Amino acid sequence: MDLSEALAKVGSLDERAMRNAQEQWNSVAKPIGSLGVLEELVIRIAGITGNAQIDISKRGVVAFCADNGVVAEGVTQTGQEITRLVARTMAQHSSSVCVMGSCAGIDVIPIDIGMAEGIPEVRDMSIARGTNNIATGPAMTRAQAVLALETGIALAGELKDAGYGLLLTGEMGIGNTTTSSAVASVLLGEPPQTMTGRGAGLSDEGLARKLDAIERAIALNQPNPDDALDVLAKLGGFDIAGMAGLFIGGALHRVPVLVDGFISAVAALVAQRICPECAPFMIASHASAEPAFDCVMQAAKLKPLIFAEMRLGEGTGAVCLVPLLDMALAVYGQASLFEQLGMEAYDASLVEAVEHL
Repeated sequence: MDLSEALAKVGSLDERAMRNAQEQWNSVAKPIGSLGVLEELVIRIAGITGNAQIDISKRGVVAFCADNGVVAEGVTQTGQEITRLVARTMAQHSSSVCVMGSCAGIDVIPIDIGMAEGIPEVRDMSIARGTNNIATGPAMTRAQAVLALETGIALAGELKDAGYGLLLTGEMGIGNTTTSSAVASVLLGEPPQTMTGRGAGLSDEGLARKLDAIERAIALNQPNPDDALDVLAKLGGFDIAGMAGLFIGGALHRVPVLVDGFISAVAALVAQRICPECAPFMIASHASAEPAFDCVMQAAKLKPLIFAEMRLGEGTGAVCLVPLLDMALAVYGQASLFEQLGMEAYDASLVEAVEHL
């Protein structure tokens, strides 16, 4: 399915399923709304899937691995070989996200969407062998950006067909905080200084090089802030584009998709700018320690639940939300009901009236 066709087919949340989920919560023998945002998320997942009987027992992190030509500007502590190294550890189930995911029954699915050098252990869906240096020209062509988006959309459909009820966004790509900061700067109309952090721990000199590279990239490429696809193609990365496609694909195929940290959040913002209808299908997980994260969250109207000052990437923050969802769903589907206990249920209308006082 091409991008334009996918965009035309994205629907809205299922209001009937959401009402049914709310009624289910109201029947559970506990104060109405007492699990707070967790109840809201369960209701939204019902709306996303179109079914109040929710099953997220099969879930996976889709980790888009890609290299970024801007590393030539000295914006990172390490070289592109680290992208390949970590991608291999993902395939061997020994990277950080794999170890964390195993605690919550989450599969990790590494995808080579544009590494400088592929490896046999990682599925090859590469658009090109890394992007170009944004400080000297566009990261990719517009056609490549569209293809990367379509790759993410297709993966969402493939994984839905394979039985996955929940998808998490992950990434691995040296230099991708630089590309993400550049994209965020243009889309939000903010100066690079407020959008750019130290990534994996840059020195003052390294941060200065990073800022300089972003400023030169924006001045040279002149991306159109009203055309998110143009911004993505000129300043982004294949990993960002793949995740943006996964968000759109999640909305198209009615599968909830979790936002991870800063890079994932920028991808979510790109997806929303390209396909506004996909916004309700995204679920924020944690608050990244990157300085621009809050600005991106506000622009995307997303609200993270976990505040742990994480900045590891790979999808690790999104993984942390899944056990909370599991516990909420256990109460939703297994806890005693007022009727079973012979108790009179709370009057939801009275609760709503009190909350509005």
